[in-house]
Amino acid sequence: MSEIRYETIDDAGEIDVAEVMAFYRRQGHRAPSSPGRLREMLRGSCCVVTARDGERLVGFARGVTDGVNGQLAECKLDQAFQGPGAVTRTAGRIEHDTSGIAREMASRVIDGMRARGVEMIHVLAYGTEVDFCEEMGFKRVGGMVALQMEVESRVRETAPVG
Repeated sequence: MSEIRYETIDDAGEIDVAEVMAFYRRQGHRAPSSPGRLREMLRGSCCVVTARDGERLVGFARGVTDGVNGQLAECKLDQAFQGPGAVTRTAGRIEHDTSGIAREMASRVIDGMRARGVEMIHVLAYGTEVDFCEEMGFKRVGGMVALQMEVESRVRETAPVG
């Protein structure tokens, strides 16, 4: 393993979409339906951070914001860099960041949003990611329930019958 090199890309201008798609696939992470959709998603990001071991992309994090509120939208780390404490080794979830790569990427995204004037940053954590987020300084929000909707299913359910 060589030295990890980080790059912060504001407004996601210089991202190799094919490389990010390949990274998602290696991690077993659900990628957008097409490279064009991924490009659109990245354009909506205010800050993207990559981590490389040599030339290989091993980590990817990004944030989105409306100018006041921000979200650490994702922080993914190659399974090989998660250490022996990782449990599921699924979708690049941060489970056991022994190398500190995920922490560095998340910190850079948070700093990027802070520089844009963001006042509150949110994150959604799944299972083993909760510990990582709490170690970063995020606090659990009492009474909040995370919900999601797949738009395609909503369109089918509400389409007029004719």
